[in-house]
Amino acid sequence: MSATGKKTAPKKPASSYSRRFPRFAVDVRMQVRMFQDGEFRSCWGRSTELGQDGIGATLTGDLERGEIVSLEIPLPLSSYPLKVRAIVRYRQGLRYGFEFLTLDGSQREMLRRVCEMLASGS
Repeated sequence: MSATGKKTAPKKPASSYSRRFPRFAVDVRMQVRMFQDGEFRSCWGRSTELGQDGIGATLTGDLERGEIVSLEIPLPLSSYPLKVRAIVRYRQGLRYGFEFLTLDGSQREMLRRVCEMLASGS
């Protein structure tokens, strides 16, 4: 109860989640490949945000949290799409969040440069 005798709602604990890298708005058409029900499938989507360790997107397919997929993402500054394995970290309706799993040194550097470009608004 408060000092005035009225009941007060309990305070919610602050979220302990914070991203390792900031996210930046980016809109590119991307392809997602997955293995479901004994067969390889693919779907298309549009990215919404990009960070050095993951990407958010709206997809036409149906994925589950924890599912491992292959992503093909055309990036600014690169003549070839980024091809990487990722895990579905969250799903809200048709919106998904992916964490990259297998980045080599050149892919990490490309993502760093693209994020720097997006951060500067170029």
